[in-house]
Amino acid sequence: MLNLHFRHIRQHVPHVLLSLLLTCTTALLHAQEWSEWEQPKTEVRAVWLTTVKSLDWPKTKATDAASRARQQQELCRILDQLQRAHINTVLLQTRVRGTMIYPSKYEPWDDCLTGKHGQSPGYDPLAFAIDECHKRGMELHAWMVCIPLGDVRKQKACGAQSIMRRRPELCRTAGSEVFMIPSARGTADYIASLCAEMVDNYDIDGISLDYIRYPEKSYGFKDGNATAQQKRDHITRIVQRIHDVVKARKPWVKLSSSPIGKYKDLSRYKAGGWNAYNAVSQEAQEWLRNNLQDMLFPMMYFRDNHFFPFLYDWKEHSYGHPVIPGLGIYFLDPNEGRWALNDVRAQFHVSRQAEVGGVALFRSAFFTRNVKGLYDCVCNEFFAYPALQPRMTWSTDTVAPNMPTAIRLDGSVLSWKAPDTDATAEQSYIYYNVYGSNVYPVDVNRAEHLICTRVMDTRIDLGLRAGKTRYYAVTACDRFGNESAPLQEQVIINLPDVSEAWKPTSRLGVNGTRMDDRMQLLRQSKSSKGKSSKTKRSRKR
Repeated sequence: MLNLHFRHIRQHVPHVLLSLLLTCTTALLHAQEWSEWEQPKTEVRAVWLTTVKSLDWPKTKATDAASRARQQQELCRILDQLQRAHINTVLLQTRVRGTMIYPSKYEPWDDCLTGKHGQSPGYDPLAFAIDECHKRGMELHAWMVCIPLGDVRKQKACGAQSIMRRRPELCRTAGSEVFMIPSARGTADYIASLCAEMVDNYDIDGISLDYIRYPEKSYGFKDGNATAQQKRDHITRIVQRIHDVVKARKPWVKLSSSPIGKYKDLSRYKAGGWNAYNAVSQEAQEWLRNNLQDMLFPMMYFRDNHFFPFLYDWKEHSYGHPVIPGLGIYFLDPNEGRWALNDVRAQFHVSRQAEVGGVALFRSAFFTRNVKGLYDCVCNEFFAYPALQPRMTWSTDTVAPNMPTAIRLDGSVLSWKAPDTDATAEQSYIYYNVYGSNVYPVDVNRAEHLICTRVMDTRIDLGLRAGKTRYYAVTACDRFGNESAPLQEQVIINLPDVSEAWKPTSRLGVNGTRMDDRMQLLRQSKSSKGKSSKTKRSRKR
């Protein structure tokens, strides 16, 4: 296992040697002989699901009942693939370019759903997507494009519903593109009102702010005579306003953003003029310091020395928050770039070793299409088991819910009773994590023992798994990621009668509790005696 501590390396290793070390690290990661790394139980595994121009979804336009059903089935197939890969976070593009994929009182429907701006698909895609993600144990974060509003023709196509018509004082045209004005007095309140609308009307798990930044210089966007720091202050004011509005409503909703992947020039590694702080006025690391953001998804669509040093810079300035590197997996496609699968594998390995909190993949179609075998690689090598969401240790609620009660296995159905909870909304919304092992008690700290996460019911059909796993445990979890102590399945240690010991039904004891079989108990007894005698002999020596 490679165990690089870049924080210390960068301080003490000369520049040339450091470059060589990083090159060797990548080469070692490309080799096939490395030992298997233990997978973490807690990790964000995110995928961006793009709706602009229907790049990822939907390919089918919903113009009648039949096409509407096909559009929904198409999303379900994508989510099924993501679930099989143990993805636990879907970043669904919800505000596209001044347009929405849900019925908003502020902005019109995007044309990705029906082929026509302002036209309803006949159902609520955001509500549908949330329900389908939650059924599969995944969080849904509403991905919002904040400042860009698309080209002028698109806004004109929206007619009277266009933000250019409804709120012209918040918009400015630069060339053929339209943008919201970060310095305008009403911009922060307007974007915050969109977030409030989603939080009030939908059971979303997070809001992820994209393009929460000034337009690049190439657009020729002008915002008066604002200085560099004033521009950063304008963007931060928008982030602050969104935070205040959302957290006052539902403090468990996770706020995040996708800053440029390089925050600033490092002492030995330059960002090439393209960084968050100077180029587009994003003070993203300060947002973490001040808890304005719960996590970040920096767009780290780079390789080698343009990736690894900047990854550790994000880590060193995370202030206890997850910083989830966005990996540019689209470069695996020959039409997009010339990346090899090992380029992405190296980024997976180093990100996990650095304990930044997970990874995010841009974008869904390149993952689910298994470009260059990435999907198979992720399923087999990196995400072989499910993973829980990180605890929001910086939040207002760090108290775990009570443990569930009365666990019972009846055939293949595992059931339990909900714990007692207080009346507050934060604590009444409980879901469950199910663990299983052939060793009693079940060690709930190991990722390989996770069977299901975010179970909303108090029962689950284990199917064939019930015949392969001997013991089970269940924990309760709240929306802040606080997990209760495990409720272990009871096992009666008294030996059954000889006449009953070898019957399959003897595994069920009184009151529905599980009864271990005689041979297992005998093996445990011999093992404990052997260990005891070895201990005595070692003490004599």
